[in-house]
Amino acid sequence: MDSGVIEGGLNVTLTIRLLMHGKEVGSIIGKKGESVKKMREESGARINISEGNCPERIITLAGPTTAIFKAFSMIIEKLEEDISSSMTNSTATSKPPVTLRIVVPASQCGSLIGKGGCKIKEIRESTGAQVQVAGDMLPNSTERAITIAGTPQSIIECVKQICVVMLEVSSPPKGVTIPYRPKPSGSPVIFAGGQAYAVQGQHAIPQPDLTKLHQLAMQQSPFPMGPNNTGFQGTGDLPIQSLVEITFLKGGMDASAQTSSHEMTIPNDLIGCIIGRQGSKINEIRQMSGAQIKIANPVDGSADRQVIITGSAASISLAEYLINASSATLQSGCNIVCLKYAHCL
Repeated sequence: MDSGVIEGGLNVTLTIRLLMHGKEVGSIIGKKGESVKKMREESGARINISEGNCPERIITLAGPTTAIFKAFSMIIEKLEEDISSSMTNSTATSKPPVTLRIVVPASQCGSLIGKGGCKIKEIRESTGAQVQVAGDMLPNSTERAITIAGTPQSIIECVKQICVVMLEVSSPPKGVTIPYRPKPSGSPVIFAGGQAYAVQGQHAIPQPDLTKLHQLAMQQSPFPMGPNNTGFQGTGDLPIQSLVEITFLKGGMDASAQTSSHEMTIPNDLIGCIIGRQGSKINEIRQMSGAQIKIANPVDGSADRQVIITGSAASISLAEYLINASSATLQSGCNIVCLKYAHCL
């Protein structure tokens, strides 16, 4: 099928959801969010990334067809660059194909596969890409993953043809689509004053085993902890405010720590309680966490705002917690953001 059908013949707004591993997403976000910012600016597409406290994350591309596939092409090119970089010191003789997964409503997979598999076979043969539709739905959803592998151009062409099938009148989603939401890998962990804490609700729970591992790692680093900087030694649960105080008294926010960036999404109707009157709340969070926090300008048609947090791992994690605590006042205690930081180096 001619790719021009979707680029020129269909004047529609598309939404494509990609399911990716955390390391891949970190590469796409880039250092201080520079890569994803460039993709948004050059493509004109809306690119939202689910929170980072999960082994897998969802990247959602939305906008006109031309903008969507410009952004999609840039993501594919970035993944191929990463593969090429990994081959530099590799003994492998052949370069592995670019592989990604898109998420679609399970009710539309029948149209995509076709009678006796004829449609999926046609797509494979015309694009040269390998395409595999998962037999089972993703956990707690009515969506299935489609794995696509091949050259960048074959993958782009393949996704265009899949979108054409999804947009056909004869194959709209049936019933209510429950989107797949990757589950967090565990409780977020904050390292403060040389000790590890797992954040649960409004308390930080000491984690002795993680603390030992952290201390061993620090002893091997260029900036080992001194004997007087071992942190709070109690065994009871701590309110988060106590954790903040310990962090600063014991030097937990180490200026020598490696800097990383994390991007998170906040609904527009909650951004006011994050900023506070005349910026008082966001400034308080910056001071308490030691992280740099930048809130992007609103984007037309988007219900969310992008927030980029930069600093040490502990600073980022604490800043996320404090942002979550602020927004929770309007969410009846329901968390709207994940807390664990993701390195984007």
